[in-house]
Amino acid sequence: MNPLCIAVLDRDTLADRPFDFDFPHTLSSYGSTEAHQTAERIQGADIIITNKVVISAEHIAANPQLKLIALAATGVNNVDLAAAKQAGVSVCNIRAYGNESVAEHAFMMMITLMRNLPAYQRDVAAGLWENSPFFCHLGAPMRDLNGKTLAIFGRGNIGQTLATYAQAFKMKVVFVEHKHAETVRDGYVSFDEAIRSADALSLHCPLTPETANMIGEAELQQMKPGAILINCGRGGLVDEAALVAALKYGQIGGAGFDVLTQEPPRDGNPLLKARLPNLIVTPHIAWASQEAANRLFDILVDNINRFVAGNPQNLV
Repeated sequence: MNPLCIAVLDRDTLADRPFDFDFPHTLSSYGSTEAHQTAERIQGADIIITNKVVISAEHIAANPQLKLIALAATGVNNVDLAAAKQAGVSVCNIRAYGNESVAEHAFMMMITLMRNLPAYQRDVAAGLWENSPFFCHLGAPMRDLNGKTLAIFGRGNIGQTLATYAQAFKMKVVFVEHKHAETVRDGYVSFDEAIRSADALSLHCPLTPETANMIGEAELQQMKPGAILINCGRGGLVDEAALVAALKYGQIGGAGFDVLTQEPPRDGNPLLKARLPNLIVTPHIAWASQEAANRLFDILVDNINRFVAGNPQNLV
């Protein structure tokens, strides 16, 4: 068997461990790759490993030898899947590696915002407790999770894992039907009902033409005044400018976002400029616990080894 040429385009997003491929190969590894560098770096590659670097139809057409695009992530929107299928190039992704990591992150942001911890951190730093006439400083409302309704959009592994955490805190959990769906499936509530009734809404779905900006000004105005919005799914699911306005004017109680429309946000973002005590933004790291990063790496290597052995898994 001739050695297969493997190009790794964003190695620095992966666990710092050696690849354990069990077939003859050559490896070209790049810590990160800008868009204008992609074509040169994948030239002649039989296998491409990419996390978020875009692989376009032009890239695929220019590499007739290409056999596999191995995504180091669950999302597939950075690969032209139609072009890959037409060219006979297989695409595989990583599944069920970070259920606990992402669900814990979403739950952490939800309980932090329900208890208004960022606001209290700000007040303590500003010396308000030191000057309080009482033993405590009551600066913002705090609410229990017990008895509250959590609406989850996305009933995959992450959504279901989050549901178990919320139920342990005696929350009522509902799963949300697709927006504009003509019928509501058993075990779901309608999108409009969830928007109006949820004390917390958590998004765990892919970004598609149907889900893009599914939470906009109209939806935010329908939410409860104290409701919490969590997005650990994909940037672009929420109109970010409308969200900032809703937070400033008290239309909702708070928001926790791990994803933004543009990543990294080199051109800025309304959520980064807001600096509000009821807004938490983290840099797309919900997936990145040490345990999850190692599981991802193991699955990635296994995906490639099994593909080369003729027993592929996790094909898109």
